[in-house]
Amino acid sequence: MVASDDARSVSALRETLRAGPVGELVRRVRRTTKAPRAGALLLLTLSLGRLPLRGLRTSLARRLLGLQIARDAVLYRWRDLRYPAGIIIGGGSVIGFDATLDGRRGITIGRNVNLSSEVAMWTLQHDHNDPDFGTEGGPITVGDYAWISFRATILPGVRIGEGAVVAANAVVTRDVPDYAVVGGIPAKVIGQRTRDLDYSISEGGPWFV
Repeated sequence: MVASDDARSVSALRETLRAGPVGELVRRVRRTTKAPRAGALLLLTLSLGRLPLRGLRTSLARRLLGLQIARDAVLYRWRDLRYPAGIIIGGGSVIGFDATLDGRRGITIGRNVNLSSEVAMWTLQHDHNDPDFGTEGGPITVGDYAWISFRATILPGVRIGEGAVVAANAVVTRDVPDYAVVGGIPAKVIGQRTRDLDYSISEGGPWFV
């Protein structure tokens, strides 16, 4: 009974502190330190992305940034990884030079996927109809054996189907069916790909890139 009374007293004290000046001070400190923490993480992410040693760069991305990448996947030097802990890269996949991957709402990349250089995937964007210029978005999923070509852009909430191909410079605003070839702005189906796919592309280039 005494222990129970003590617990209730401690709980009441915590609530009093949270509601009073002490609680307001804690909330202010959290608000003022949030931006520096985010800035430090962004600086670390950008710095790691330029390291010339691929094995070291990938290992540090796993350990320090929380990136979930298969051991046999290849990640070349990136331009930007937003919230790397929200990004999953499957076995045998290759992420080309200067990719931008926005993991804030989640990116899942399947097996044996090829992202060519300068591909951008955004899971959040501004809502142009919002009076406060707020954000909206959703996760991006890329199926096995998909190929996203040079400088293609994938927008929030899109699913790229298994074996699908996104042509260079395309802007994908909606789901891409399995084995479809899409191109243009906005991307539309322009062809079909064979379903007889059985290859691995994870060997990658030299260790220093």
